[in-house]
Amino acid sequence: MIKIGEYNTLTILRETDPGLFLADEEDNEVLLPNRYVPDEFKIWDKIEVFVYLDNDERLVAVTDKPYIKRGDFALLRCNAVTKMGAFLDWGMLKELFCPFKEQAFKMKKGGWYLVYCYLDEKSERLVASSKTNRFLDNKELTVEQFEEVDLIVSHPSEIGMNVIVNKKHLGLIYNDNIFQDISVGDRLKGVVKKIRPGNKLDIALGQVGYRNIEPNAELIMKELEDNSGYLNLSDKSDPEDIKRILQMSKKSFKKAIGTLYKQKLIRIEPDGIYLL
Repeated sequence: MIKIGEYNTLTILRETDPGLFLADEEDNEVLLPNRYVPDEFKIWDKIEVFVYLDNDERLVAVTDKPYIKRGDFALLRCNAVTKMGAFLDWGMLKELFCPFKEQAFKMKKGGWYLVYCYLDEKSERLVASSKTNRFLDNKELTVEQFEEVDLIVSHPSEIGMNVIVNKKHLGLIYNDNIFQDISVGDRLKGVVKKIRPGNKLDIALGQVGYRNIEPNAELIMKELEDNSGYLNLSDKSDPEDIKRILQMSKKSFKKAIGTLYKQKLIRIEPDGIYLL
């Protein structure tokens, strides 16, 4: 079955004036127009293509790589707004349509929006939606506490930043756990810090608890080595100074220097820490 909005590996059947006809294992055919035909090919060769409906609503195969595919999220730029809706740049000749009913906020030309791409069953066209939360489900979680996860930054809230977890669930990074600049659409690695009632996911950037000590200890060692063996920080330092210099919380800092002290790699003085 040829899958619309996805990459398909198809067989070259025959060459015609418009281009190459490709087929799947069920003998479903699609045209690869001349502009996408490779310089060298053989009949029965396999070729990977992206399949969607062109401007004439015809099923077509292309070798272009879109910025987003069916069932995925991406940050896209709005190229135009018409009476029908918005049209987004997704790296293809035909722009990706986002109807007004699928816009969380009214889109404007030149703006960037995090969207989900899905197949409209009636028209068989690929459509974008910036109402990303409705494509996420926390009823049945596929993640566990302390598990490393892939994140896409979704949208800010008063208490933190909402994130898409493994393209399936909604999670939250609290403001006091954000130690770097992050923006909507950023793709990051994180860890499930806690699962709260209602399957709400608290997410941390980096690793949690004892798993977080070693990476932070390595970071402090590197900072010491880069600063002639001295850092003007201690367990009495202001949390904002620690955050500014090391991009970590004071709690994580104290755990890390405690580990280094026990390993006799540093000494802690009132004016800072020293490399032994």
